[in-house]
Amino acid sequence: MTSLGYEKLKGELKQLKTVDRVETSRAIEVARAHGDLRENAEYHAAKERQSFIEGRIQELESRLAQAEVIDPTKLSGERVVFGATVTVADAETGEEKIFQIVGLDEADLKVGKISITSPMARALIGKTPGDQVKVPGPKPKEFEIVEVRFL
Repeated sequence: MTSLGYEKLKGELKQLKTVDRVETSRAIEVARAHGDLRENAEYHAAKERQSFIEGRIQELESRLAQAEVIDPTKLSGERVVFGATVTVADAETGEEKIFQIVGLDEADLKVGKISITSPMARALIGKTPGDQVKVPGPKPKEFEIVEVRFL
């Protein structure tokens, strides 16, 4: 993952441990004080939330422990690799799009970040400017790589 993605996951983990976990514990205490737990919807909702939070904490701790952090600004060259920002032109329309290839947890198409496991990223990896790539899918598309940068 990129260093930005790593920091984002660390921030989420901190939020879960220091804020969400504490709020949920308080909600359980308040719901418990209402009496009969068998018919207490607040209590069951809080326990379910607690379970989700604990699971997410374990997942994030595992991902962060196993993460290989790559700083795209320290990369160079013309070949598309993980962390590269790639400008492509649609072969049919000529419309240009810019994508950064990032880890699964960082992917957000709205801001142009695509997962390394996406069909587009897999088609781009290893290519250089001027290369044509075919992206498989229900409607296969063809693109030309215009530029490769490392930001």
